[in-house]
Amino acid sequence: MLSFYYLNNCSTCKRIIKELGLIKSSGLIDIKKHPITKNKLEFLFSLSGSYESLFSKRSLLYKKRDLKKINLSEKDFKDLILEHYTFLKRPILVVDEKIFIGNSSKVIEQAKKFLNGKI
Repeated sequence: MLSFYYLNNCSTCKRIIKELGLIKSSGLIDIKKHPITKNKLEFLFSLSGSYESLFSKRSLLYKKRDLKKINLSEKDFKDLILEHYTFLKRPILVVDEKIFIGNSSKVIEQAKKFLNGKI
């Protein structure tokens, strides 16, 4: 099972889709069109171990609401992600029980190596 959570209007996500060879994958999930559900978020949490790791502190809403001044709990991170799609860090790649979160070159390189081993 492969799932790739991304934003269709994000050029970085589009570049990573190409880089990972996922262009024709049926596992592409545009989080704006298909917001994350509570069950899916809990599954991602089970793989990552924390809601904070799934939370985007680069979100415009995070900055607009000045949330950096608040000591957010894991429950807060979960609730915010469920409230608005931009709070979900992206992209997130899930292959079977393995998760890759974010767009750092290190994460993308690890995902590439993992996918190449699977193909």
